[in-house]
Amino acid sequence: MTDAFIYDAARTPRGKGRTDGSLHEVTSLALSARLLNAVKARNNLEGPGVEDVIWGNVTQVKEQGGCLARSAVLASDLDQSIPGLSINRFCASGMEAVNLAANQVKAGAGAGYIAGGVEMMSRVPMGSDGAAIAVDPGLAMKSYFVPQGISADIIATEYGFSRKEADALALESQKRAAQAWQEGRFAKSIVPVLDQNGLTILDRDEYMRPGTTAEDLAKLKPAFKEMGEMMPGFDKVAMLKYPHLDHIGHIHHAGNSSGIVDGAAAVLIGNEEFGLAHGLKPRARIRATAKIGTDPTIMLTGPVPVTEKILREAGMSIGDIDLFEVNEAFASVVLRFMQAFQVDPGKVNVNGGAIAMGHPLGATGAIIIGTLLDELERQDKTMGLATLCIASGMGAATIIERV
Repeated sequence: MTDAFIYDAARTPRGKGRTDGSLHEVTSLALSARLLNAVKARNNLEGPGVEDVIWGNVTQVKEQGGCLARSAVLASDLDQSIPGLSINRFCASGMEAVNLAANQVKAGAGAGYIAGGVEMMSRVPMGSDGAAIAVDPGLAMKSYFVPQGISADIIATEYGFSRKEADALALESQKRAAQAWQEGRFAKSIVPVLDQNGLTILDRDEYMRPGTTAEDLAKLKPAFKEMGEMMPGFDKVAMLKYPHLDHIGHIHHAGNSSGIVDGAAAVLIGNEEFGLAHGLKPRARIRATAKIGTDPTIMLTGPVPVTEKILREAGMSIGDIDLFEVNEAFASVVLRFMQAFQVDPGKVNVNGGAIAMGHPLGATGAIIIGTLLDELERQDKTMGLATLCIASGMGAATIIERV
């Protein structure tokens, strides 16, 4: 098998996922096409250029439906001979797009790919596509379904994380994100969003709240307490699954959970010949990829077993990894990862994460791979691991190695 290299990683700034967010006026198609154009221009991708565009987006209805990947190719300046594939692995869709592209390159099925994803959460609301696990009584009962926020609180209860710890992690995310922007750490990857007249709509992540204090967070009510405790509440469902728990401690709220935002990200992946043909220098090798299924009730613990799996399959140990990106879907997800592997917090989410900057579902996996690569280069480190928890009980991971 041949090596799969990352030649470029780009993303848009993340806009608030509300009607007053800066990107609300931009469709998923338009944002995707503009980012594809940026990747083409940055890397001299003339003619067919790449084998395929693999594009993650989670809520595949309305303007995000109908194979958005192919629509984005046709709306962009890419050659019409390039096809498109839309995929959905919930929160890991952007990462799965990258992993799928990398593995096809490794297997010889094409020399180069653009992979990534988009989610315009201000325009296509999360959950508007429906989900059998939530609405089909037979599956919901069989799987002991609870909403993700309850799952995050189950993790906190099961593994002993307090609200104070969760809030501290959230504050650190805000602090690190603000510092990263102040020092220009994202400059290499950010593609500003412009309107048709070339005027800037957004050139900076706008969800951040760098002035947040511990006192601010302490005032917020637990977001999932009422949902869990109402009769018959989801807490009861959880305790049927985990009878050793006598309660569910509700520690998560808007301040220590990921933000709802709009955004897109893309990664250019190819073999060595692809780079030579386009005059590009590889930045990193995709060393390994992995995915796994996990308990659908606690749901969000996937980063732990999928990390164990990818390290085992790559013949590596946790000590071989210099930096980690663990998606901050909820604070307890990251706390559990660090607890399980006894990882130095100073190596995890060095530039903040989704708590501070937001989580555009279909794009986040590609975003954190790009962020990881930029930071490995900034610190002159070699090996990085990115991982996400996934709805319905799954996990995904990618290991990249600088070259």
